[in-house]
Amino acid sequence: MKFYPIALLVLLAGFAVMSFNSVDKGVESESTMINIGLTDFKNKLNQLKTDTHQFSEDKISLDQLQQSLKNTRNSFKEIEFYVAYHYPEFTKTHLNAAPLFHIEAAGTTAYTLPPEGLQVLDELIFSDEVAEQKEKIKSITNFLYNSFANFYLSAMKNGLSKGNNKTLPLRIELIRIYSLGVTGFDTPGSLNVSEEANHAFSGMKRYINDDPYFKNYTTQKANSILKEGIDYLSKNTDFETFDRIEFYKKYIQPLYEEFGKWDGRSDDLKEFSGWNVNNKNLFSSDFLNPYFYTLLKQNEDSEDLRKLGKEIFYDQNLSDNGKMSCATCHLPENAFTDLKTKSQSNVEGKTVLRNSPSLYNAVFAKRFFYDLRAFYLEQQAEHVIYNEDEFNTSYESVIRKLKTNKEYKKAFKAAFKNGEVSKENFSKALSSYVASLYSYESDFDQFMRNEKEISSDAKEGFNLFMGKANCATCHFAPNFSGLVPPFFNENESEVLGITKKPISQKPLELDTDKGRVNSPVKKENSWIYENSFKTVTVRNIALTKPYFHNGAFNTLEEVLDFYNEGGGEGLGLKLKNQTLAPDKLNLTQKEMKQIIAFLNSLTDVSKK
Repeated sequence: MKFYPIALLVLLAGFAVMSFNSVDKGVESESTMINIGLTDFKNKLNQLKTDTHQFSEDKISLDQLQQSLKNTRNSFKEIEFYVAYHYPEFTKTHLNAAPLFHIEAAGTTAYTLPPEGLQVLDELIFSDEVAEQKEKIKSITNFLYNSFANFYLSAMKNGLSKGNNKTLPLRIELIRIYSLGVTGFDTPGSLNVSEEANHAFSGMKRYINDDPYFKNYTTQKANSILKEGIDYLSKNTDFETFDRIEFYKKYIQPLYEEFGKWDGRSDDLKEFSGWNVNNKNLFSSDFLNPYFYTLLKQNEDSEDLRKLGKEIFYDQNLSDNGKMSCATCHLPENAFTDLKTKSQSNVEGKTVLRNSPSLYNAVFAKRFFYDLRAFYLEQQAEHVIYNEDEFNTSYESVIRKLKTNKEYKKAFKAAFKNGEVSKENFSKALSSYVASLYSYESDFDQFMRNEKEISSDAKEGFNLFMGKANCATCHFAPNFSGLVPPFFNENESEVLGITKKPISQKPLELDTDKGRVNSPVKKENSWIYENSFKTVTVRNIALTKPYFHNGAFNTLEEVLDFYNEGGGEGLGLKLKNQTLAPDKLNLTQKEMKQIIAFLNSLTDVSKK
C-alpha cells in the first residue's frame, strides 16, 4: 500500500484533536443500545489512539496493539448497521474506507486522497512491515479519531438521523456481512471475519430487543437465528475453512427474509441504491432493480418496447456503412460477446481498442465501458454510434433512417403513447432490450435457493472464490462484478497489471493500454487510474473467452495462473498503484480446477 506523506494526513484532518471525555450523555433520538454503542466505540477508539502512540514508543507489544484494533473494530461492527446506513458517505470515506487512494470531487476538479479508517489500520497493523509503519499507523489513527470526534459531538448536539425504516439497516448489514465481511474485504490484514460477523450479529440482536419499535413484531424467530449464528461463528473461526454456503443458507438468508417480513417494503433507498428491498434471496433475479441503472423507468417499459429494442439491436442498416449492428460484437450464441481478442472495426483489417464484454447483466452497473467513461446505459450506446471505428454515424442519421421505415414507425407507435421516432425513444427501446438480459438462473443461483444440487467441486470452488483466492474482494457477490455492495450504486475499477500475453509466454510485458486514466472523464485523470479497468461480472465467464480488456488470455486456467502469481506486480513488473495484492495466492492445481467448476456453474443464457 502506498501513502501520501504523514504531514498531509495531519493537514487533511482540518481540525484539532477533540476530547470525547466531556460528552458521555446519550443521544435521545435513538435507542439506548445505539447510544451505548457509540460511546463504547468512542472509548475503544480513544484506547486505540493511546495504544498506537505507546506502540510507536515500544511501550506495548504488537499483540497488544492488534488486540486493541480488534476491540475497536468489533465495537464498530456492533453499530455498523446503523451508522453505515444513515451515514453511508461518512462511513465509507472516513470510518471504514478501503485501503486504496480515492478521488474526491470539489466543483469541477478533484483531489487524489490517501486511504483512511479501520480497514487501512487492519492492513497496516497486521502486515509484515508494521515495525516500519509506526508513524503512519499513529497518524491514521489520529485522523480517524478526529473524524469520529466531529461526528460524535455533532450527534450529541443535534441528534442522530432516525430514518423511516428500522429493518432496512439490518437487511443491508446482512448483505454487507456476506459480500464484504466473510470475504475478507473488510479485514485485509487480520482476516478476522468470524469474530467481526459475530459482533455484527450481536449488535443486531441487542437492537431488536432494545428498541421499543420492534415490540410491534414477533422477534422470536430472528432472535433464535441470531443466537444460533453467534454460536456458529464462535466455533468456526478459520478464514480458509469457513463454509460460506452453510453460513448463507442457515443464517444470512433466513434472517434476510425474516427481517423483510416486518417493514422492509418501506423503501428509503429507491433514489440511492439499486437493491430491491422486496427481494427475499440474494441469488434471485429480482435482487437488483434494473431501472435504477437506466434513464428508462419501469412504468415506461413494456413487451412492445423490448421487441422494438431487439429489432434495433440487430439492425445493420443503422450504421454508416450498413454492415454493423450491436450484434456484430455481441452475439447471443456467445453470451453476447464475439469470442475475438478485440472486436472488429467497420474498417476492414482494423479492430476497436478493447475486447467485447458480455451484455448479460450489463445493465447492473453505474458506469460503462472498461474505462468507465459512460454513466448510463443510454450514454454507452451513444459512444458506439459516434465512434468512427464502430457505427461512425450520428443520432440525426439514425433517426432519419428509422423515420423512413414503415415497420419502425408502426413499432414506435405500439411502444410509445406519442408514437414519436426520436433520440429519446430510440434510447429507451435499446435500453429496454439490453436491460432484459439479466442472468440469475444459473445452476449456482438455483443451488443457493435450494432448488437443485451442484458438484462438490463447485461448492469448494465458491468457498475458495469467496475466501482464500480473494476473488470476491473485487467480484462482489451476488452479481460477482465490481458493483460495490451493499448499496450497489458505484462501480470499482482495478489495477491488475495485465500482461500482453499469458504469463507462460515470455518475455512478460505490461499491456500498453492505460485504461481509465485516459477516459474523457477529466476529473478522474489521476495517476491512481493508470492501467485501471472496470471489474466486469464473471457470470457466464465460461462462454466469454478470451479474457481481460485486451483479450490476451484464452483460458480460465491462464487467468487463474495470473492471479495466483499476484498480478503484474507479483510477477515483477513495475506499476504505480496495483490495487490487486501482489502476494502469491498459493492455490494448488486442484483448487484452481475447483474455482473453475464454480465459475462454470454461473452459466445462464436463458434470455436472448
